[in-house]
Amino acid sequence: MNLTQRRERYRSLLASDQCYHPASVFDPISARIAQDLGFEVGMFAGSIASGTVLGAPDLIVVTLTEFAQQIHRICRAGDLSLMVDADHGYGNALNVMRTVEELETAGVSALTIEDTVLPVSFGAGGDAQLISIEEGIGKMKAALSARQDPNLVIAGRTSALAISGIPEAIKRAKAYEQAGVDAIFLAGGTKKEEIQAVHAEVSIPLLLGGAGGELSDKQFLADNGVRIALQGHLPFAAAVKAVYDTLKALREGTAPGDLTSQLASSELMGQVTRRDDYSRWTSDFLA
Repeated sequence: MNLTQRRERYRSLLASDQCYHPASVFDPISARIAQDLGFEVGMFAGSIASGTVLGAPDLIVVTLTEFAQQIHRICRAGDLSLMVDADHGYGNALNVMRTVEELETAGVSALTIEDTVLPVSFGAGGDAQLISIEEGIGKMKAALSARQDPNLVIAGRTSALAISGIPEAIKRAKAYEQAGVDAIFLAGGTKKEEIQAVHAEVSIPLLLGGAGGELSDKQFLADNGVRIALQGHLPFAAAVKAVYDTLKALREGTAPGDLTSQLASSELMGQVTRRDDYSRWTSDFLA
């Protein structure tokens, strides 16, 4: 894996004047599909890691080791620049350092560290809470200190827009920028005025945790400093439905031959499994 080139490509997106939608990927095959379709970057979320690795909801029950292992599989499968949601860094600032070490080694091009209290605290009733801004700054500095490859992008992620509003989001974005992060990831933003307000106060690129509703305007996002805007994680949900529907049909007696129109063709399976490469290697090294 030539990780430097991948990270340089990701940084070139941040340095551009455009907004890009990443491909939400969850395993080697989905990452290869995204690469074949021309996506500039892939996104592997913590919530999707919980689903693919554990079959569990997004409650921060997946471990750093499990997360890093799946990332390594994804990065090894192709040449896609991968950004990941590293949640809270799996603990305090020292755990954040370990997280950066493991995910950098696994091959990520960019990672986000957020300022939400995770896992949910006892008695919180499920409501999201923010850590103190001082702890948030400490986590960002720890992440930057642990980085070995200067090309690796480290973004400070804040949920302040959804939890506390625009003034607190601006305060935290400015503090994390001053700490040295490469970008600010805004989670929970839904209105144009929120993005405009934060963009007016920081000079580093913005990443957006959702691009629906009035934030579907890609040109508006580009003009207001947003360089990466997620569109949710539809591929994993689509894959779950496809597996469910296929197994249900078979269980109910549908003949396998009646499902062929819903299946990947042999040609597509050959493409995503890189069958031609393996055929060539077999001829070159096993003949």
